[in-house]
Amino acid sequence: MKFCFIHAADLHLDTPFSGIREAAPDVSDALRRASLDAFDDLVDLALEREAAFVVFAGDIYDGPERGVAAQLRFRRGLERLTEAGTASFIVHGNHDPVKVGWSAIREWPELVTIFGHRRVESATVEWRGEAIATVHGISYERREQTENLALRFERGDGPGIHVGVLHANVGNNPDHDPYAPCSLSDLVRADLDYWALGHIHTRQILCADPWVVYPGNLQGRSPKPSEMGPKGVYVVEVDGMDIAEPEFVAVDRIRFQELALDVSGMDLAAVEAELLARGDAALADADGRSLLVRCVLRGSGDIHDDLTRQGAVEELLGELRAASEGSAPFLWWESIQDRTARAVDLEAIRERGGFSAELLALVEELGGSGGDGFVDRVLDDLPTTKLTRLGVDLPRPDDPALLDDAAMLAIELLEGGEA
Repeated sequence: MKFCFIHAADLHLDTPFSGIREAAPDVSDALRRASLDAFDDLVDLALEREAAFVVFAGDIYDGPERGVAAQLRFRRGLERLTEAGTASFIVHGNHDPVKVGWSAIREWPELVTIFGHRRVESATVEWRGEAIATVHGISYERREQTENLALRFERGDGPGIHVGVLHANVGNNPDHDPYAPCSLSDLVRADLDYWALGHIHTRQILCADPWVVYPGNLQGRSPKPSEMGPKGVYVVEVDGMDIAEPEFVAVDRIRFQELALDVSGMDLAAVEAELLARGDAALADADGRSLLVRCVLRGSGDIHDDLTRQGAVEELLGELRAASEGSAPFLWWESIQDRTARAVDLEAIRERGGFSAELLALVEELGGSGGDGFVDRVLDDLPTTKLTRLGVDLPRPDDPALLDDAAMLAIELLEGGEA
């Protein structure tokens, strides 16, 4: 039989957003609703695709408080799925463990299965008169889940494809807490056909045999790199025992985005005009979604002195917000990051030699935008768990230009006689 199922995780329903309400209450309120509206769109997608079942791989709620609106909206969505004959399978993660927090819901719709925390439980999916899948899952009892829960999973003799639902950190991702840590080989050992994972907010497919998949979170929650860009779910098509490559479908309502601009040779008027033009273009490409935009200004020249005048960046941000006010969908300029530098003749420094020239050469060797990735190779070889125990934090920048920025700041100080 051909069918599909939907893999979602990290809904964080009713997420409270901080730092925006004072400047823009309307934007803050829209952000608060965004996770709930994204969940409604998930349900609509499941009904439109006639999904046989939906799996939710943890962190349904943002915290143990589990707001009333979030709980009621979640139950109402699951009821709509049940009415359409679509089953739901749920595990709880570190944000909403089963033993912590308050639950206002005592009874769930008929086709809803919430996996407990004591052991891995298994359930058969019946769809259109046939047993098409076996779903295995386990929830967190408490937030700090340090056990490798993947080792508890076994295929067993259930019918159809076998799907494991787990909130876990595979491969010790340093950007997320090390809860239910496991390796890819631990997952492969269980002999399941598809691992529906949660916890990591960046969507990624770790393996295709078996499928080991993170869908990312349903709705972006901040301007962090892992929260930017399209957010949504995976739709998984199945034909008998054959599972096709999962299809990503965005369901986010408000999208976090970064705009980088080289402002070399520009004045502030030109910078404002270019940012507004790029903001309008980004909004047009967002398929009706609202945007929260973080600007990163790079480059060098006289513009650096203009931007570093007291209050200049804040006033530019205010003008951008005023120019975009009233648009629907809205565009909110979240912040401006000034990473510009004074004009420096790098070739002259290299030819002259000395400490500044040696610094430039070192940056290129260590893996700046023109380097060979030496820093990445070193970090890959380091025992991350040991460093974590020692309290050493080695964040890996997503953008190699960050290393260039640091070098330019050092060069600027050295050449200006300030260091």
